Amino acid sequence: MVHFVICPLFSPPVGPLLLSQHLHSLYKEGKCTRNRKHLSLSTSVTNFCAVLNWNINMSRIRVAVIGAGPAGLCAARHLVDDSHHFEFKVFEQWGEVGGTWCYTDLTDIDEYGVPIHSSMYKSLKTNIPKEIMPFPDFPFHETEESFVHHTAVLRYLKEYAQHYGLYEHIRLRTAVKKVSPIGSNKGRTLWSVVTEDVETKKQEELEFDAVMVCNGHYSVPYIPEIEGIEKFEGLIQHSKAYRSAEAYRNLRVVVLGAASSGMDIAVEVAAVANQVYISHNLRESLMYLPPNVKQVPGIKAASIDGFTFLDDSSEKADALIYCTGYKFDFPFLTPECKVRIEGRRVMPLYKHLIHTELPTLCFVGLPFKVLPFPLFHFQIQYFMRTLDGSISLPSKDEMDEETERDFQKRLALDMPPTYAHQMGSMQWDYFAELADCLGIKRLPPVVRMVYDYVADRRKEDMMHYKTESYTLLDHGHFARNQVSP
Repeated sequence: MVHFVICPLFSPPVGPLLLSQHLHSLYKEGKCTRNRKHLSLSTSVTNFCAVLNWNINMSRIRVAVIGAGPAGLCAARHLVDDSHHFEFKVFEQWGEVGGTWCYTDLTDIDEYGVPIHSSMYKSLKTNIPKEIMPFPDFPFHETEESFVHHTAVLRYLKEYAQHYGLYEHIRLRTAVKKVSPIGSNKGRTLWSVVTEDVETKKQEELEFDAVMVCNGHYSVPYIPEIEGIEKFEGLIQHSKAYRSAEAYRNLRVVVLGAASSGMDIAVEVAAVANQVYISHNLRESLMYLPPNVKQVPGIKAASIDGFTFLDDSSEKADALIYCTGYKFDFPFLTPECKVRIEGRRVMPLYKHLIHTELPTLCFVGLPFKVLPFPLFHFQIQYFMRTLDGSISLPSKDEMDEETERDFQKRLALDMPPTYAHQMGSMQWDYFAELADCLGIKRLPPVVRMVYDYVADRRKEDMMHYKTESYTLLDHGHFARNQVSP
């Protein structure tokens, strides 16, 4: 009985089912003989193995992964783990892996003219405890603190890439310039991907069966319109370009926006500024802020030396920091990709992930207010299983209908259209749905327990919540400890 054929042209060994099918075909054509113990080939083993190698390679799904940040690395980790079904390449325009976690003092472009992707500032620490932050199958290295410095996250991502042998699949300093559909194979869209070596400017066109867009969404600032902003003579900066508070020493600073970056930057700037005004439209006031931080409504208009707010109050100011978030941006997609962006909504996407008309194209990591690394973990595996046929997608119409129901549900909950991909408390059902479809473990309940607890602590004590550390005791219990600030 033949179990495997080993040959230099094919690795891993050919399994018995495929081998028997080829041998039976050759036997019927008189190209091999059979006896009680073995089959002998009258054709050369090399040629036979070449045939098998061709058939296997033709059946593998070729995937382009755009970006080697956390999402792209997660995609590579799962693709490399299923080399029987997939072959892939990861394209990263920066000189190292890590995406937005790669800190640089640069804020505009690098030495090759590539736009700076990172939005890190020097002192940034995570606002999620490392105990619930990592990929579910790769724990974070031990540290005393739960809220770790950005350098610790980059170290974690590099360890992840090293552990799973991802570097050999990543093309650094390679920008994706154009992605476009170019026909079909067995009813599935094929993709042309044009890349450019950012150093030599040499371009290359490659063909793939599927594309995973993992380029992040913290690189293109969203700047809201402010009446009269052109009159303001002070310093203006978006949080993406913020690196330290020193430029704001002894100034009066307005920080527009009170999400995570806005609150963190306002507190940091307050340590050196004369006065900080944090401008927001939150329903509840922030608590326990530094004494020189005053909360004001959103900005109504700007003048030469200050701002008027929505309650018609006004303040003098020397600087404005936009902490207003980012826009989704996919400059490499051609119009033939049929992707629409309306505000903060990317369409048409099934489960916030898969293009309903071109379902071999996906966008990993669009949801926000979410645990990002677990999000990537579930999304990527779900997309892969739709590619290999383990999961059958509904029809385009059915996917569009479900997508619209999700959007209308959000509107009914009084969420604005810009929250089309916001998760928050919805993330747990979303994760569970994907996990169940895949037949893999859900996140344990303790992850949500810590996430919700930390969210409450952040509201209660913005100044000190990061001095606390957490230990996951089991699936339903955790411990909280105090560490040195």
